[in-house]
Amino acid sequence: MEKKEIIEEIKSLISTTGEDSIEINPNYLEYFQLEELISIKEQLLLQKSKIKETTSLFLDEIYEKTKVD
Repeated sequence: MEKKEIIEEIKSLISTTGEDSIEINPNYLEYFQLEELISIKEQLLLQKSKIKETTSLFLDEIYEKTKVD
């Protein structure tokens, strides 16, 4: 996998709506090695997964409190 592909995936993970135009300074990205970029991507995926899980639990809790039997 190339740096450009990883960088595009990172931009996508950072985006809040999927349509945001995220720009990252290319000079800053050149500082990172491929392995470091992969690690950043994996950390973002993990964070996104945790957020989805937390949100899902929160919404389930709200639903249970507000549903009419």
